[in-house]
Amino acid sequence: MKVLQFTVPVANEYSIVVQEDILPYFYNYLHRHKEVQITLIIKGEGTLIAGNYTQPCKPGDLYFIGSDQPHLFRSNASHFGESYRNNIHAIHIFFDHKHNLASLLELPEMEPVKRFLEATVFGLQVPSSAVLQLSGMVKEVRDSEGLDRLLNLIKLLQCCANNVKDWKSLSTGFSNHSFTDSEGERMNDVYQYTIDHYSEDISLHKIAAIACITPHAFCKYFKRHTRKTYLSFLHEIRVNEACKKIISGDFDCISSVAYTTGFNSIITFNRVFKKITSMAPKDYIRKYKFKSAEVPINKAIGSFFVSFYLLLMNDFLLLF
Repeated sequence: MKVLQFTVPVANEYSIVVQEDILPYFYNYLHRHKEVQITLIIKGEGTLIAGNYTQPCKPGDLYFIGSDQPHLFRSNASHFGESYRNNIHAIHIFFDHKHNLASLLELPEMEPVKRFLEATVFGLQVPSSAVLQLSGMVKEVRDSEGLDRLLNLIKLLQCCANNVKDWKSLSTGFSNHSFTDSEGERMNDVYQYTIDHYSEDISLHKIAAIACITPHAFCKYFKRHTRKTYLSFLHEIRVNEACKKIISGDFDCISSVAYTTGFNSIITFNRVFKKITSMAPKDYIRKYKFKSAEVPINKAIGSFFVSFYLLLMNDFLLLF
């Protein structure tokens, strides 16, 4: 395995390619391509790795992946055990703004769009306040063809450039595009092993063996390519998984979240969780418990008033 130089299946007569995936799991290899990629996740959960950045991905997320940016959408482990099911649904838009659309972007009217595309080099996530509007525009690009598709893409990019604020950068502040094939092979193996075995005790000797180098060489290699230590990366993966458990309600208590995601100390878990999310685990749980409880509470209130109304009607009819 390596950082695959993925070739987008571009028909000669089109400058914009739309790919809609309805599959058991996301494309499972660290890869890159010259095209900018817009991805809307409609169904499916997992972990996004973009360059040296990691975070959970879920339905409703909308991303811009930069040209030649190594990236991977890794499905949750449960999806691989259900390969007969369509666990994920995503819409991807690919376009090469440096070549196919270069002349168009030189027009003075396109200057805001050109600047926006330059800002996507390390990847961006659409803020939640703009997801509904931009998701609809992504679907309009998907549903159109030819010139209409190009015009719809321009409208989408224009909206991104002029109207959307508070973008989330998928960057830690350091460039990480310089993978050779052999380096990418090692990094992909390290990523895949970490995501598959995050709940286990992963020693430095074990992960160095996966990369086929000595522990000392591995520490230098990983820090050089990601600008972070392997332990920091492992903590990010574990906290990502902890957040998924909390949001889904798949836990009994904070300590169970800590131990099932690979932490062997609740004190360490609390410290690392707060460092990465800027929020204590108990506050994170309170935040998402309140959100998940809103709908059931509203339904319960509605059911109460319906029952109360029927009871009154029954008493009223008994009077006659």
